[in-house]
Amino acid sequence: MREISFRNDILPLKDKLFRLALRITLDRAEAEDVVQDTMIRVWNKRDEWSQLESVEAYCLIVAKNLAIDRAQRMETRNVELTPELEERPDADGPHDRLVSEERMSLINRLVNELPEKQRLIMQLRDIEGESYKKIAAVLNLTEEQVKVNLFRARQKVKQKYLEIDGYGL
Repeated sequence: MREISFRNDILPLKDKLFRLALRITLDRAEAEDVVQDTMIRVWNKRDEWSQLESVEAYCLIVAKNLAIDRAQRMETRNVELTPELEERPDADGPHDRLVSEERMSLINRLVNELPEKQRLIMQLRDIEGESYKKIAAVLNLTEEQVKVNLFRARQKVKQKYLEIDGYGL
């Protein structure tokens, strides 16, 4: 078993943890607090790192649980994830940028309307690029359940997007 270093193995996960926490809490300040609390908890468990199969999965689980606790406590679920919270895609001109921002805003709104489990799975798989196995471990599901939930989430977002885009609503 290799030696785990906080600086080299855990600290680089902070951006991924932040994006996960932001997707759950929908609040930048809360997400930052979740990441900080996660780092503190992981540091306090440093004696147990060698027993972990994946320190990254452990960090994601801790961040997910803390974010869910904060979201429930602060009732932040009514706030939408806005394009200002996301990275802006490159576009050629102002019109392209506006169209792109509107599409991202719509997609974020549709993803935020998904049930929590589907929203988390979509975040971890499509945005973070995590494996089905790691997502299953983080969310305490089977890989098949992850795949089914991801498929349903994608279909729901796609269907609603096409309806809105087709009707201009």
